[in-house]
Parts: sequence; structure tokens; C-alpha cells
Amino acid sequence: MRHLDFSSWETVLSTIAGIVLITLVGVGIRLLVMQRVQQRRERENRQINERLRTLIAAYRTLGGSFTGDLAVDPTHLRDLMQRATRQAAPAEGDDAVDETTSAGTSSDRSRRMRDAVEAALSDILLLGTEEQVRLAASAASDLVAGRPIHTDALVASLRDFIRRVLDLEPVPAGLDIPRQGPTRPASAGGKGKGDGGREGGGGGRGGGGMGGGTGMGVGMGLGIGGGLAADEGAQPRG
Repeated sequence: MRHLDFSSWETVLSTIAGIVLITLVGVGIRLLVMQRVQQRRERENRQINERLRTLIAAYRTLGGSFTGDLAVDPTHLRDLMQRATRQAAPAEGDDAVDETTSAGTSSDRSRRMRDAVEAALSDILLLGTEEQVRLAASAASDLVAGRPIHTDALVASLRDFIRRVLDLEPVPAGLDIPRQGPTRPASAGGKGKGDGGREGGGGGRGGGGMGGGTGMGVGMGLGIGGGLAADEGAQPRG
């Protein structure tokens, strides 16, 4: 302010114009910097949200069961069908059919469980932490080698990481949590039977409606015919 010249209107206007120009340039630079920072923060938030969403889905797939057989069977469908055929061979008659059907259902269930576990392991290899990637790689190697695997250690690592990222309290150290295993997929047979029952029920209702409509048509025809006959009988004969 010491070197500013306010001796005339021209110098005052030029000084004010210079101050305004410098202020506008500073505000523009600040807005650009803030925009860049906001875009970077939004991109990081999207990455964190996507990573959390994927890891939470993997946690639900790998740790959705507490009871039953918690091991993942790496056997492929061809080997499972051969095993089921060998087990059903000694039986005869209806027993053989029942055993083959139950073995086929069990093999399909274990196959779908293995496929879901493989997809979850692939997601963890992509977006997991160093410890989670190491555990997932070890589990994938065991699957390739044909050895059954357990996912409880990987599930515990995922649980601790997700709670830490979400700013939740850690799981109490003295809490005894049962071992967790992959989610068992629902059987497809029950859904098909339910859909067939509903379709059959709809067909029954449709048949009932058609029968009722036919009965009403016959009744109306009889009524009209009876009325015409009565009118003809009431007319005098010439």
C-alpha cells in the first residue's frame, strides 16, 4: 500500500483494476486446485466403496456357514458323476434310482459351492490385502492340486479388515467364534417344484373359470329356448 499512487482518478482506477485482476487470478487458481482435490477424493472413495463391496460379497460367500461340512470339495463334475455311478451300481430297482438322484443332487451342490468359492478367491486376489492375497493364493493352489480347503482363516482376515475400514470396533479378543465355511447354495429342485405347483394351480383356476362360463352359456340357451316355446304355445291357432 505504500507504493500506491492515489493522486488522480486514473491511477486509482488502474490500481483497483490491478487488485481485482490479481484477486480473480488467485480465486481461479484456488478453485482449480479445490476441484482437482475433490475429484481425486471422489475417485478414491469410489475405489474404496467398490473394494469394500467386493470383499463383503467374498466374505458372505466364504463364511456364510457355521455347521455341517465346511470344507470345499475340489472334485470336478465328471469325477463326481463317476463316483455316484459306482456307489449306485450295487443297488437294484428303486433304491438304485433314489441313490443316483441323491448323489447327483449332492454333486451339483458341491460343484456350485466350489464355483462360488473360486470366484470369491479370484476377487480377493484382485482387491485383497497382502495377507488376504497370500491366503487366497494358497487356497487356490490347493484347489488346483485337488485337495479340500477350509476358508476360516481367510474369513477372519476379511472380517477384521472390513470392520477396520468401516471404523467399527474390533471383535473382542476373548470371543469364541465358530469356524466359518462357504455358503451352501440352495437346491434348485425345490424351486422348480414350487413353480410347477403354482402353474398347475393357475391352470386349475383357469379350467374352473372356463367350466363356469360354459355352464352359464348352456343355462342362458335353455332359458331362451323355454321362453320361445311358451310364447308359441300362448298364440291362438288360426
